[in-house]
Amino acid sequence: MQICSQCHTQSPDTATRCGNCQADLKMFSESAIALKRIRENPRISYIRVAVNDDCCPACRQAEGAYAKDTLPVIPIEGCSNPLGCRCYYQPVLGELFP
Repeated sequence: MQICSQCHTQSPDTATRCGNCQADLKMFSESAIALKRIRENPRISYIRVAVNDDCCPACRQAEGAYAKDTLPVIPIEGCSNPLGCRCYYQPVLGELFP
């Protein structure tokens, strides 16, 4: 499930627009907003795709750390979890203090 950051409505992984406010979910889903903030932070060197223990094979294959410009988009394409993709981004810090 994707959650719209504008109206907080849940939409299926396959939706491109929020069913309530019609916001573009590629730009305004909560995961898209989180990814934008992570990418803009210069202290973050890599981004990890984290998965749950009961994830599907497609999500398990996407698990790992990626350079900021090479990571897969969440929801993971091909996710077969009946609850929808539950992967999330985790920042990997390159430095702890400025």
